[in-house]
Amino acid sequence: MRSKPLAGVRILDLTRLLPGPLATMHLADLGADVVKIEDTGAGDYARELGATRGGDSAYFMLINRNKRGLRLDLKNPAARDVFLKLTKGADVLVEQFRPGVMQRLGVGYDTLAAANPRLVYCSISGYGQSGPYRDRAGHDINYVGYAGVGDQIGAENGPPVIPNFQIADLLGGSLAPVMGILAALLDARVSGKGRYVDCAMTDAVLAHAVLPLSGLIEEGKPPERGAATLSGALPGYNVYRTRDQRYLAVGALEKKFWENLCEALGCPELKPEHEGRGERARRVKLRLAEIFAAQDRSYWVERLADKDCCVSPILTIEEALRDEQFRARGMVLESPAGEPIGIALPLQMSEFTFSVDRGPPGRGEHTDEILREAGYSEADIRSLRQSGAI
Repeated sequence: MRSKPLAGVRILDLTRLLPGPLATMHLADLGADVVKIEDTGAGDYARELGATRGGDSAYFMLINRNKRGLRLDLKNPAARDVFLKLTKGADVLVEQFRPGVMQRLGVGYDTLAAANPRLVYCSISGYGQSGPYRDRAGHDINYVGYAGVGDQIGAENGPPVIPNFQIADLLGGSLAPVMGILAALLDARVSGKGRYVDCAMTDAVLAHAVLPLSGLIEEGKPPERGAATLSGALPGYNVYRTRDQRYLAVGALEKKFWENLCEALGCPELKPEHEGRGERARRVKLRLAEIFAAQDRSYWVERLADKDCCVSPILTIEEALRDEQFRARGMVLESPAGEPIGIALPLQMSEFTFSVDRGPPGRGEHTDEILREAGYSEADIRSLRQSGAI
């Protein structure tokens, strides 16, 4: 059995909440030794977000597996010395503070790169390390708002709506950093020199706003909310309610899928309406809505399953966890009692088997173990603890 792809890579993780911790969990799942470093106070306050069952929140548990835990008070000089020593043996550092915080703590990129020239140092922030907004506070809703994506989300003639999927946090704060870290890490292995990786969540959203931007370039104005090709204009790319008040996602975008759908629904006369817009599209949507509303969702799922017309049920998260496709792919992680406890790494590769080798760490759970690996004696560790450094 081959080693995991990132076996031997040591990552120091100073992030908290959602974006950074999910990024480092993906890297940990791929075999990296991720050390989650929390301060000696509240630590990662994701631990308290939402309901808990005598311990950490489900939110925290979902994004922190396969990591080890260390507590350090970086405002303490002794703790900074420990951190610098750990950095010398690390390949990657990931932080998610506001710009300038790491420098004020004495552990900015220049300082750490001098101690370890091979270090890949990744900073995740809302607006990046430069520009007039760099020091502004923000959350996902602000980042998608600035990037022109929030304006696109909503129904036709209605206001923008709040997405319940954290687009900027996950795209810009998790996946973009993973991409940057892996690219810089590969280069460091070849060149012997690390890089500073500056990930702005807002930049990542803007960089992936392909359809709004293409609409602007083609038409000279942004697409109207809820009225673009993939946001509600077409009858064949839309959502329809069924008799039991459930919903179907219809994605018959290409002509062949649309024609298959029309045949399956017994309305072949609608085939010419594949790309109808405006009033034509409105009439076809009403016809499809009437058809779908005549039967329960389960009826349509069964009837259309083999018609090659891109129709699927809109599932709740509970239903998704029971779905046979995710089960077949091994995506659902469960407790011995059969309760959902997580989602597996969302990729598969040859000679690699995803595994949960350790659960999310308790606060500082592996502090002594990590310090011993770094060469600290038991007396050293006691002294650091007495000083409040750990």
